[in-house]
Amino acid sequence: MLSSSVLGVLSGLTAAFVWGGADFSGGLAARKQNQFQVLVGTALSGLVVLIAAMLIRREGMLDFISTFWAALAGLLGAFGVAALYRGLSLGNVVSVAPAAAVISTGLPVIYSLFFEGSPKVTQFMGFGLALVGIWLTSGSESMKLGWKAKENFLLAFVAGIGFSGFFILIDQVEPGKIFSPLIVSRLMTLVVAFSMIKFQDVPMPALFSNPAALFAGVMDAGGNIFYMVAIQFTRVDVAVVLSSLCPAVTVVLAALILKEKILHKQWMGVVACLIAAALIAL
Repeated sequence: MLSSSVLGVLSGLTAAFVWGGADFSGGLAARKQNQFQVLVGTALSGLVVLIAAMLIRREGMLDFISTFWAALAGLLGAFGVAALYRGLSLGNVVSVAPAAAVISTGLPVIYSLFFEGSPKVTQFMGFGLALVGIWLTSGSESMKLGWKAKENFLLAFVAGIGFSGFFILIDQVEPGKIFSPLIVSRLMTLVVAFSMIKFQDVPMPALFSNPAALFAGVMDAGGNIFYMVAIQFTRVDVAVVLSSLCPAVTVVLAALILKEKILHKQWMGVVACLIAAALIAL
């Protein structure tokens, strides 16, 4: 039988794989629609998955305090996802996703140091190598141009801060709850998406107008579930860093499907991410 720490590591890595696919699909969807129109589709399809899972597990509702934290996590996460989708829609998959991932790991690691103590030496080494690996995956010329243009940097920064807030705040809900906090969070995402569509005066998307958005929502909900499982069994910083390896998956998909040019150092980054995962698991 697997130990709790191993379950936490495996769940974090699974979240990375699933979120990598979600980010890729969401970026494709955002090339067709406004990022908040895409957010409506992802929120709705994700809600269907989460509500079905909650009913199957027969999980109870949250208390008031946990509901507050889950809603706040959903608020920050919604803007993070919207910023990421906007960046990916500009054709900069290999720059925005890794940069956002690097930014998103900083605050949760600091938070975990204060509230959970120092990690093991091998884990700390893994954290450092993971950041290097994620950064190497973004080492293309398109990234350099994007940062000079400033828009990619701003989008990556907003996405990273939004994800950091989600990671930290969702950890405040009562232990043992997995699906109910994610449902509250996803409902808040839907509120944000509807509000921004109204504010920007863009049309409400038809339910099946963007299948890529619906698929991204299912995948994103799956990533959220695995992340919630991970923080039940391991430290927040371990769960965050492992799940933040998702850009390696996104970059590989961009190379295979979109035929984006991937440099040798980016493949080195993917390898570094794999080694980092092994160190964190020790």
